[in-house]
Amino acid sequence: MQLFALGLNHHSAPVTLREQVAFQPDGLSEALSRLVRERPVREAAILSTCNRTELYCATETPEAVADWLADFHRVALSQISPHLFTLQHDAAVRHMFRVASGLDSMVLGEPQILGQMKQAARLAEEAGTLGTLLHKLFQRTFSVAKEVRSTTAIGANIVSMAAAAVRLSERIFSTIEEQRVLFVGAGEMVELCAAHFAGCRPRQLTIANRTPARAEALAARFAGDALTLDALPDVLGRYDVVVSCTASPLPIIGLGMVERALKQRRHRPMVMVDLAVPRDIEAEIAKLDDVFLYTVDDLAQVVEAGVESRQQAVVQAEAIITDQVSHFLHWVEARDAVPAIRALRSRADAVRQAELERAMARLARGEDPQAVLEALSQGITNKLMHGPTQFLNRADGEQVGEAAEFVRRLFNLDRS
Repeated sequence: MQLFALGLNHHSAPVTLREQVAFQPDGLSEALSRLVRERPVREAAILSTCNRTELYCATETPEAVADWLADFHRVALSQISPHLFTLQHDAAVRHMFRVASGLDSMVLGEPQILGQMKQAARLAEEAGTLGTLLHKLFQRTFSVAKEVRSTTAIGANIVSMAAAAVRLSERIFSTIEEQRVLFVGAGEMVELCAAHFAGCRPRQLTIANRTPARAEALAARFAGDALTLDALPDVLGRYDVVVSCTASPLPIIGLGMVERALKQRRHRPMVMVDLAVPRDIEAEIAKLDDVFLYTVDDLAQVVEAGVESRQQAVVQAEAIITDQVSHFLHWVEARDAVPAIRALRSRADAVRQAELERAMARLARGEDPQAVLEALSQGITNKLMHGPTQFLNRADGEQVGEAAEFVRRLFNLDRS
């Protein structure tokens, strides 16, 4: 059986397609059971998040898995095939290591994906589809991710505007967990920011947008709630962090609106991040004592400071992963040799047992123990050496040198 990783993610497919092949958490166990029951798949696990649906399988026919994925979600295979990636053996192992380490995430180094991979392994184990190969691979994957995060700065670097928004907010609030976060807009930048803030598990996450349907769809991905822009003046004071990025040509959050919000908050501090160009938040708001307003330029400075350390961290992480891929493949190859090792030991034990019985019979007849022991050792040696000796004697021409070298390596012989 070969190891494969296949599926769709934010690199290969748009969100409209990713939504169609996403799995509901409470239906994953049944899906896994159906996969191994309906297709020639020995082991399987499914990772399904807002950014990816990936299947990790031990099978000889990955095309059957792709066909099952389309069939399960009632989507034409021709619709997903152009966006489907299939990785085999070492490429599949490397991919899983990179995903768990946060190197393949929309937000580089984000920690949430590791927990999602652990959940995928648990569900596969509960469904009975996690065999020896995938179990070992997942355990090694978690170990690699831990090493990457503990020995590099991959998770600490500010590598995007979204990451910088979180970092600047943490300068005012030591933790995001107790804060309420409001996102104004529902475009790509807000989506990135929401992903980053959601990883910090805020007390509340809300999306406000001109189009309610878009706000609700984005909020649902992060277990948040949605509202329209018309509601902003009434609810702004409830939020500790406000991140805005719309295409409005004029500011949508004005000085008067924020002053009223601060009164409602009894002048508790508020962080406001304006990612829009032109700006969404009036510049005069920065003069208010209890507001910490950051613009795109402020975030750019934070990002620039992290570029060099990010590059170094990625290089270090990739080196760790390359090394660990080799170690895992060595384990797989050694595992393939297990039947031969067992057969070899069984053969040696049979020889030992036969010679031992012969020696015991001779001792029972009263023969000299010294002579019996000598015969026992010679008998075992002769029978164990019979195979390698025949192998060397049967070699012809150029094969003689190769056979001799093989036997030297097999028995660790001195060339002299």
